[in-house]
Amino acid sequence: MKKKLRVAVLFGGRSGEHEVSLMSARSVIAALDPSKYEIFPVGITHAGNWVIGENVLDALEQNKIEELTPAALLPNPSEQGLYAIRNTQHGEMLELLSSIDVLFPVLHGTFGEDGTMQGLFELADVAYIGAGVVGSAVGMDKGIFKDVMRANDIPVVDWVILRRSEIEQDMDAAIRKAESLGAYPLFAKPANLGSSVGITKCNSRADLGEGLMEAAAFDRRILVERGVVNASEIEVSVLGNDQPIASVPGEVLPSREFYSYESKYVDGTSGLVIPAQIPAETTEQIRSLAVRAYKAIDCAGMARADFFLEKETGRVLLNELNTLPGFTSISMYPKLWNASGLSYPQLVDRLIELALERKAERDRTTREFRRSE
Repeated sequence: MKKKLRVAVLFGGRSGEHEVSLMSARSVIAALDPSKYEIFPVGITHAGNWVIGENVLDALEQNKIEELTPAALLPNPSEQGLYAIRNTQHGEMLELLSSIDVLFPVLHGTFGEDGTMQGLFELADVAYIGAGVVGSAVGMDKGIFKDVMRANDIPVVDWVILRRSEIEQDMDAAIRKAESLGAYPLFAKPANLGSSVGITKCNSRADLGEGLMEAAAFDRRILVERGVVNASEIEVSVLGNDQPIASVPGEVLPSREFYSYESKYVDGTSGLVIPAQIPAETTEQIRSLAVRAYKAIDCAGMARADFFLEKETGRVLLNELNTLPGFTSISMYPKLWNASGLSYPQLVDRLIELALERKAERDRTTREFRRSE
């Protein structure tokens, strides 16, 4: 009988997308085949504490974490595995629960999708799903990501970056800098957050001031983008390591002014047209750009690429690349792969395979240098 792979699913986290992560994790855990995998659910609280225990996902959703057991992943390859932290008469002690074959971080936003968690995984020398430190960090920071895209001749929406300190010291100057992009509407966003958290569509100076303060509550770097008027929102899922492939594209039909947090995760009222009803040549252009962007930031495992397609000109603009996209039952990433012939359970299986392949490739790298005599 083939030995089961031990998969730790991480969810929650110190992020404004904590609740989205819990929804995604529930879908992922349900899709993992118990005949193939031994599953270890690991929650991370809003405060950043790792916890395990019976029904840990339910406990985090209900904010009832008192009965859960603290846990840890050590940044030490010689002590690899998932540990429980036990209180004893001699103080706190580590108890090895199990070694782990693959980590599945279902963590969105800061301290999960931005390279910080990936750094821990690298130090622990364990296989994990998704992009590495560089790909995660660049994909997370919308400003730096756009710099990289422009350097690779990939068209993006015009933007400026403001720092929270600039906004707090001189709001008028910050607004003038943002208005240099052109006419309203403008969008104010935290540079390092996703799931439409902290985003404001600004139709006036008053809106912009409020939007900047809203975004600044979530990040010290604030991205302001020119609004793309009369455009379709097209998304593509990308899967793979060194040879990534792109799914069929889908179109988002927002039920609100833009594809908001509520539309994505709360009421599910936004329409999704899969495949998108766009010309074949535009489909191939978007899929090609998605793969180019993926390779440009050294992404791995998965990502969802979000585009604007201007209706009058047919021009395609890349908006962003999400390296750990939503995995809920209504999320676009798995839906696009399902439409491309890969079911949700098959997708999860493939992501685990890719994580193991990437770990095997990392293990080929020499860590020591010996000078010849």
